[in-house]
Amino acid sequence: MLVTIFGGGGFVGRYVAQELLARGMRVRIAERNPGDAMRIKPLGGLGQVQLAYANVRDPASVARAVAGADAVVNLVAVLDGKLDAINHLGAANVARAAADAGVGTLVHISAIGADAGSASAYGRSKGQGEAAVRVAFPDATIIRPSVIFGREDQFTNRFAGMIRMSPIMPVVAPDTKFQPVYVVDVARAIAEAVEHADAHRGQVYELGGPQVMSMLEMNQWIAGHIGHDPAIIRVPNFLAALLANLTGWLPGAPITSDQWKMLGADNVVAEGAKGLADLGVASTPLAVVADGWLVRYRKHGRFSTGAKA
Repeated sequence: MLVTIFGGGGFVGRYVAQELLARGMRVRIAERNPGDAMRIKPLGGLGQVQLAYANVRDPASVARAVAGADAVVNLVAVLDGKLDAINHLGAANVARAAADAGVGTLVHISAIGADAGSASAYGRSKGQGEAAVRVAFPDATIIRPSVIFGREDQFTNRFAGMIRMSPIMPVVAPDTKFQPVYVVDVARAIAEAVEHADAHRGQVYELGGPQVMSMLEMNQWIAGHIGHDPAIIRVPNFLAALLANLTGWLPGAPITSDQWKMLGADNVVAEGAKGLADLGVASTPLAVVADGWLVRYRKHGRFSTGAKA
């Protein structure tokens, strides 16, 4: 079985590729820069991994990447910038190409909060992308994760780095809730949707971990786990909104206006939604695996005994 993974060289994509390879499948990593996926080559046997150029904004390159594939996984997305071109129209290009090529299975990775009527441009683009995928490939399986954590993430690592460097930790949207999900669990869920496609066609799954934590609780947990005790300050909403609106357009701004709008809603699995358990995957608590990468933020690294949580 040959599976084309758009965005297979990224954070989540590398885990998805590894899971599919372990199940004996062949993978074709489709990337704008295929060299970014070279690290996946050694994970498979001889001829089990292919690298291909593809840009989801270029239908011709997408069509070449799906040619001959039995299944397609689309992981490509951006949090800012060309949201409509990639999250919406790019998703549509992948779905149409898969349908035109007669591909049997499409797994589209969206996000909790995807909604064409969302206040944030990101949420709207993801919702419009889902709708476009449904039009082009009605039997697509749609997977919406909450915030994904793992060794290379830009979530726990970002906060841990900030906490380590400063005696003061301002927290924006302190009461917004998240349901962080482990990247390995997400990869297993996607692989399950590919391998047993008949059981999951046309379904929508929302993936969250076993814990719901507010932004404030997440920062407190990380601080305790790495043995630091900064003064954690709740940033008032009016001040966060002002900061986002006045400086969000600057390169490297701490928060953009659209990110602030995204933080206006909780990022948790909806009541009654199908999730990890329906895909046969047990959810992993953050505390079980986080030491594998957060240990480096402790004062003496793995030799430290200062962790408080």
